[in-house]
Amino acid sequence: MTTHLEQYVRLAEPFGRIVAQTDDWTAPSPCEGWCAADVVEHVISTERSFLGAHADVGAAPDVSADPAAAWRAHDDRVRELLADESVAAAEFDGHFGPASVGDTPVRFYGFDLLAHRWDIARSQGRDERFTGHELAILENAVEGFGDALYSEGICRRPVDVGDDADRQTRLLALLGRDGR
Repeated sequence: MTTHLEQYVRLAEPFGRIVAQTDDWTAPSPCEGWCAADVVEHVISTERSFLGAHADVGAAPDVSADPAAAWRAHDDRVRELLADESVAAAEFDGHFGPASVGDTPVRFYGFDLLAHRWDIARSQGRDERFTGHELAILENAVEGFGDALYSEGICRRPVDVGDDADRQTRLLALLGRDGR
C-alpha cells in the first residue's frame, strides 16, 4: 500500500517538472483569462486553503516574484505535512463525506495537478501526455464531479473533438480543453 505522501509525489513530480521548464510565465493558458503564473497561483492557493484548515502551512510563497520557486516551496511544505502521519490521518467531513487530510491532496487536488500540468505545458506551446494511470485518475474525477465540474470557475463545457480523437484528447474535451 502506498502512503499519502507517495501518492502525492507521483502527481506532484510531473507538475513540478513542467513548472521548472516554463520560460514565459505571462503566456496565456487554456484556462480562460489565466496566464501560466496564474495557474500555478491557483494550484498553490487552493491546496494551501485546504491544508491550512488542518495544519500550519507557513507563510505563503510569492508566486508573483518567482512562480517556480513558489511551487518548490509549497511542494516541500505539502510533502512535510503528508509525511507527518498525525496530519495525514486526521479525519474531517468533506464535500463527498468523511475523508482524511492525506486523501484530499491526492484525490481532489490531484485532479488539479494533472489538468493544470497540461495547461501550463500548453501555455508554452508543448504537448503534455498523460500516462494510462493518470488518465484513469482524471476520468474517475470527471465521473465523480458530475455536472458540478461545469460550475462557474471550474471547467468549461465539453468541446467537440470528433469521434476519432484519442483517449487523452477526448478526456481533455470533457474538461473544456481542445487537446488537438
